[in-house]
Amino acid sequence: MDLRFGESKPTDEERAAVDALLGPPDSAWQGADDRTDTDLRWARGGREARERRDLLLPGLHAVNDRVGWISEGALDYLCRRLTVPPAEAYGVATFYALFAVRPRPAKVLHVCTDLACASRGATGLRAAVEERLGPAGTPTGGDTGGGLVWQPSPCLGLCERAPAALLVQAGVQAGAQAGVQADTPAGAAAGRSTAGPGPAERPYATAVVAPATADALARAAADPVTAPAEPAAGSAVPQAGQPGLTLLRRVGVVDPYSLDDYRAHGGYAALRRAFDLGPAGVIREVTDAGLLGRGGAAFPTGRKWQATASQPAHPHYLVCNADESEPGTFKDRVVMEGDPYSLIEAMTIAGYAVGAHRGFLYLRGEYPRALRLLQHAIGQARTRGLLGDDVLGQGYAFDIEIRRGAGAYICGEETALFNSIEGYRGEPRSKPPFPVEQGLFGRPTAENNVETLINVLPILTGGAQAYAATGTAGSTGPKLFCVSGNVGSPGVYELPFGTTLGELLDLARAPGTVRAILLGGAAGGFVRPDERDIPLTFEGTRAAGTTLGSGVVLVLDDTVELPRMLLRIAEFFRDESCGQCVPCRIGTVRQEEALHRIADRTGAAAAGDIALLREVGQAMKDASICGLGQTAWNAVESAIDRLGVYETGHGNDPETAHETESAL
Repeated sequence: MDLRFGESKPTDEERAAVDALLGPPDSAWQGADDRTDTDLRWARGGREARERRDLLLPGLHAVNDRVGWISEGALDYLCRRLTVPPAEAYGVATFYALFAVRPRPAKVLHVCTDLACASRGATGLRAAVEERLGPAGTPTGGDTGGGLVWQPSPCLGLCERAPAALLVQAGVQAGAQAGVQADTPAGAAAGRSTAGPGPAERPYATAVVAPATADALARAAADPVTAPAEPAAGSAVPQAGQPGLTLLRRVGVVDPYSLDDYRAHGGYAALRRAFDLGPAGVIREVTDAGLLGRGGAAFPTGRKWQATASQPAHPHYLVCNADESEPGTFKDRVVMEGDPYSLIEAMTIAGYAVGAHRGFLYLRGEYPRALRLLQHAIGQARTRGLLGDDVLGQGYAFDIEIRRGAGAYICGEETALFNSIEGYRGEPRSKPPFPVEQGLFGRPTAENNVETLINVLPILTGGAQAYAATGTAGSTGPKLFCVSGNVGSPGVYELPFGTTLGELLDLARAPGTVRAILLGGAAGGFVRPDERDIPLTFEGTRAAGTTLGSGVVLVLDDTVELPRMLLRIAEFFRDESCGQCVPCRIGTVRQEEALHRIADRTGAAAAGDIALLREVGQAMKDASICGLGQTAWNAVESAIDRLGVYETGHGNDPETAHETESAL
């Protein structure tokens, strides 16, 4: 491998951030300063270092968290340590929205302008922020060490408290793994992560402000360490504490930091039964329960686990996809913040079933509180013998490693997620081979999302038959729904499959002026307010010509301009396309251009561009390599065909429609 490095050197801060993750360098080739090894013509430990390429993403996080951006010198130093070509590492660093490779202030304010926030006043909030801080991307407050820059952001997963914003202050993290936020109960209770450096050092800190106002953002920006506390996770569950809940029964009831509290409420009973059943018995129970994946594809979980377990190649891996980036989705965040031990237990069971001894939890980079809670839960589980070399004294070894995403919607696709963990750009792979054959690191891998995994717990504690008795024959068990937008009680709702859309809207106190409901998020489809009888099942929504997706139910009233929403959806897919395949890379741009042209048109004036949209949309659906391009046209198509959004007399407002702006 021909590695070419520039002349730039890392600062002491950058070097310290990388060394905290990788340990000190042991040769000049790796960037050691002592010059005891001056022969740079050979790479000591090159092969060993290349096997650690999967630490590239944590290394980029470490530098970005410490300094606020990734300089050429820092990137070169990290590449020397891992024997990664700098050009490849630059491609990875520039792939993610949360990283910067140009100087910027230590404080970055992410203001959500996506669908749920747009329906709850994000446009006005953005205007107020711009009036105070200047245009997006313009640094304020002097030098890069103490200034501030703000930028519009895609969905932050805080839809029940829209409009929302996230402030990140780069600085020193004490008592935490490099690139991972500090694990302190006090910091979590305050809804932020903090460290304990000396008075002259700036601490790393995050602050969530939701619902956000310009004044609240100004106060948080002045000192994110003392920002007001986030409300408890239970506040996002209108049903919290009610009898009959299964997946959410502990959220808002138990202390998410207390392993003893979790066990007092039934925790780890499922893992004990898993050991009684054995791996094959666990897979049989999950199969008999009819559990389908909750991420949107609805693939049978038991079949996936059986296919992974039966592969002769080893090692096997388990990956939890907690990178819920679909606009309008926040159920996994609520579970991880309110009941983190349930996910740790469920991952342990899944790993046992598929023969994996190592699990990776890929977490959204925009979820700082979930990160702290999961870090704490994993640490407690290790201490108490619930993770490690001998889980519960059963001779089974299993451990979990958290990997943080960095702002890339495409990494929700399973193979793109694998590439991201491995230290490459998060671009989807062609299939076959499928992940159960060659997944993470080229080995058999079972990948499930958070909601899918925690459904395994009631299956094992109550039995497959009892679980399958809930819901319908084609969609068994309970389902989590993320309700947001113009409703009186937004939040995560747990209901049995088969509940109608109207029943859910009544629970969420939807107004009488509903104009449209978006099911499944940006990749889903719109339905009319008179379609309240649609059963919320995989087969029911499919028969109705729409999709259940990840469980998003975004309610829009008559104050929301639908052309503006469609433009935002188009902008989202244009921004989030990885660019790997032509149909998606070009099609998402053409879709946005056409929607801009017809924003103030109806009827015959829009007919030509609507025909073009159909042609482009069909090409993306037929030829894109992954689900992003295949679904990028769905919401627009449903709005045209189902809602008649561009028909004459629909009431498009050209002034409002033209206000839309790119969210990145």
